[in-house]
Amino acid sequence: MDHDMHNMPPPSPSSMTNHTTPHMIMMHMTFFWGKNTEVLFSGWPGTSSGMYALCLIVVFLLAVIAEWLAHSPIFRADSSTGRTAGIAQTAVYTLKTGLSYLVMLAVMSFNAGVFIAAIAGYAVGFLVFGSTVFKKPSEDRKTAELLPPSSGCVC
Repeated sequence: MDHDMHNMPPPSPSSMTNHTTPHMIMMHMTFFWGKNTEVLFSGWPGTSSGMYALCLIVVFLLAVIAEWLAHSPIFRADSSTGRTAGIAQTAVYTLKTGLSYLVMLAVMSFNAGVFIAAIAGYAVGFLVFGSTVFKKPSEDRKTAELLPPSSGCVC
């Protein structure tokens, strides 16, 4: 433990943003609105409104892709050999899990816009790929037999 930290005054509420001190990094621990945040990578998206919008789009797309992978019948075992299908399913599951955890880590920035983008991405992904809205009645029975009961989100 660094002994210089004992001589430092406690941080004030106004300094509880992403300011750095020589010894520690302070970050938000409650939800906040604003484009000045860090999501997933140091310095990203920064203070630019355009980069913040790109950040929200990336989080939204990561959530949609995670839902697509969770409900996609592309890599199902219906036409492949057992071992090949099992390896493909495992790869898709691993990718879906990794994407879901990236979305979770983005939400842990406590930025309300990022949170809303993640929830909207999961909702749109489920609406398009998981719900019965865009499926024919015959597809519903086939998909229900192939898919395990899962919400798609691993977090």
